[in-house]
Amino acid sequence: MRVAQNVAELIGNTDLLRIPSLSELSGSNIYIKCEFQNPGGSIKDRAALQMVQDALEKGELKPGMTIVEGTAGNTGIGLSLVAKAYGLDCLAIMPNDQAQEKERMISLFGGQLKTVPPCPFANPDHFYHQARRLAEDNAQYWWANQFENLSNFRAHYLHTGPEIWQQTKGNIDVFVSVAGTGGTIAGNSRFLKQQNPDIEVWSVDPDGSGIFHFLQHGEYKNQGGSLTEGIGIMRLVDNFKQAQIDYALNLPDSQVLTIARHVQQHDGILLGSSSALNVAGAFLAALHRPGKNIVTFACDLGERSASKLYNPDYLKSRELSAAFDTIAGLKQHYLANPQLPVKVSWGNSNV
Repeated sequence: MRVAQNVAELIGNTDLLRIPSLSELSGSNIYIKCEFQNPGGSIKDRAALQMVQDALEKGELKPGMTIVEGTAGNTGIGLSLVAKAYGLDCLAIMPNDQAQEKERMISLFGGQLKTVPPCPFANPDHFYHQARRLAEDNAQYWWANQFENLSNFRAHYLHTGPEIWQQTKGNIDVFVSVAGTGGTIAGNSRFLKQQNPDIEVWSVDPDGSGIFHFLQHGEYKNQGGSLTEGIGIMRLVDNFKQAQIDYALNLPDSQVLTIARHVQQHDGILLGSSSALNVAGAFLAALHRPGKNIVTFACDLGERSASKLYNPDYLKSRELSAAFDTIAGLKQHYLANPQLPVKVSWGNSNV
């Protein structure tokens, strides 16, 4: 048990939890790393801390400055928390179509929040570009730049990956992860494959993201959209370049809903939307790799997805429903589609 000197020292060293119902149904052990245990409530606390610590050490970020970042929510929450721990301020630029719970939490953790209309990345008013310009125009602002800042990757290479290796005692067969900035899948895949090159890394992508197509064809194309926030990118960024990936998946929201409802009802685990996507990918991997140990992330808790993933009115407005009434139905679907995981080879020769 730790005695921390500030709240940032509580980041990391999260527990690993076996999901009983899915493990028993699949015949493999499916584990989630409980990143909701971080003080800011998500895995993004790790990147926030590493980015701030590295910038302070380099002298890029100095006392009295304000951290600026464009965010879908969780990184903004993490940076707000870490900023206060180090006596700094934080300004988050966020699309105004994200979950209201995340907006409130940025403010509750002491961050300033500016919401902007969502638009394509090519538009100069995209939240990413607005954050960059603010930092460029004010010498007292420091832009965290989570997509290109390799401190994001380092947070998981130096800490999260080693924690997983230690907790599993090296007995891990498959690692499954979504990608937002790419830092999580990159840092963990790099570390774990250095320990054992035979560990398979599976990337799981939602509709509306172009990673699945990119990993197969080298270009970003997407189809439709997803209720999963902050996951999926349509451009190659420095953090994702560091990843090592063996298999790629694309899963629709309807299957994510099936998984989220099942573990809520059978295991008492309330997953956020990105976490449910992770677990859906891990369940599929477990069915294709029986008798193995599968590790993924509960990136945050479902409380941040209450207004969307767990809101019947919102789901109805999006014409969304669970793909299957029972998890057994989803299992049969997965087993009947053995080509669903696509073999790729991103990593070794690309970086």
